[in-house]
Amino acid sequence: MNGIKFLFLHKKTNWQRLIFKALVLLACLFIVNITSAFAGIKDDVYDGNIFVVYAGNGSLVPARQTLAQAIAEHKPVFLAFYVDDSKDCKEYAITISRVQEFYGKAAEIIPLSVDTIPSKKTYSPTEPGYYYSGVVPQVVVFDRLGKVVLNKQGQVPFEEIDDRFREVFDLLPRTESVQLKRRSFNEFSSELSK
Repeated sequence: MNGIKFLFLHKKTNWQRLIFKALVLLACLFIVNITSAFAGIKDDVYDGNIFVVYAGNGSLVPARQTLAQAIAEHKPVFLAFYVDDSKDCKEYAITISRVQEFYGKAAEIIPLSVDTIPSKKTYSPTEPGYYYSGVVPQVVVFDRLGKVVLNKQGQVPFEEIDDRFREVFDLLPRTESVQLKRRSFNEFSSELSK
């Protein structure tokens, strides 16, 4: 009888182990099938300010001046409409940051989350909402007189923006000029100061 009791207890322990293993296996399968809660550059999930997260440049937000102030001071402007939870805007953040890298001292760079545009029936030409077309990303380049020289939707290549700024600043075309170089911390660009 003691042998039967031992066998029964031993089998019960094996059943417990088998059930435990099955539960662990089910838990692992459940965890593997759960989709990730983390956002990335290839999705439309919010994961923070796109310039800090994807372009490494938190200095872009907020802009130093408003559109009205920059136009009043006859300063060229680069206006970029975006949203933080758009795949296209996340991918484009580095291009906007690159525009600031080369033209940030000579032009006003204004990245603007479309969620911050007040909802109104009409806007004045000194308000960003006047130029917003309802699509992101969208870029608008203004010359010193406040005239729009580029207004495009989508991921506009840096070279196209660079061409417009070269016209605004009366610089040589890219094909005839020295290659623009990244500014060091205190470097002065004489080409842009004209």
